[in-house]
Parts: sequence; C-alpha cells; structure tokens
Amino acid sequence: MNSMDRITAIDKSLSVFTSGLFGFIPLVGFVPSIRALIIQARVHKQYRDWNPAAAYLKYGTVFAIIGLLNSGLAMLFIALALANSLIG
Repeated sequence: MNSMDRITAIDKSLSVFTSGLFGFIPLVGFVPSIRALIIQARVHKQYRDWNPAAAYLKYGTVFAIIGLLNSGLAMLFIALALANSLIG
C-alpha cells in the first residue's frame, strides 16, 4: 500500500468536493458522483494523518451520495414515464 502525502490528500479532498457538487445535477451528475466516491475511498485508504481539508472530503462525499440518489430517482421517473407512454 503506497501512502499519500498531505498536499495530494488536500488536492484529492477538494476534488471530491467539486465532483460531489457537480453530482447534484440530475443524470449528468451520475459520473462525477461515482468519481467523488472512488477518490474518497482512495484518500481514506491511503492517508491516515491529519487532513486539513477533511471537511471538504466529508461534505463532498455527502453531496455525491445525495447526487447518486437524485440521479437514480430521475432515471426511475424517466423509465416510468417511458413505460407509461408505451402502455397508454
């Protein structure tokens, strides 16, 4: 397991935050949300020291999870609307 230096951890934490914010966009934000969660897992696994940007990492992760739920609901509603239009 390779370790991560503090500057890289801060950079990745900010990347998680911005990707998580873009994750709020329905459907388009699906990929940034997945990206944010992957980067968050890497930072959590590879960096064990104090992270000055830990709040950005935490909130970016929360935004990504909410964005995934948002995109999932949007996909569900689109699928239901398509099914309804095909039936009716």
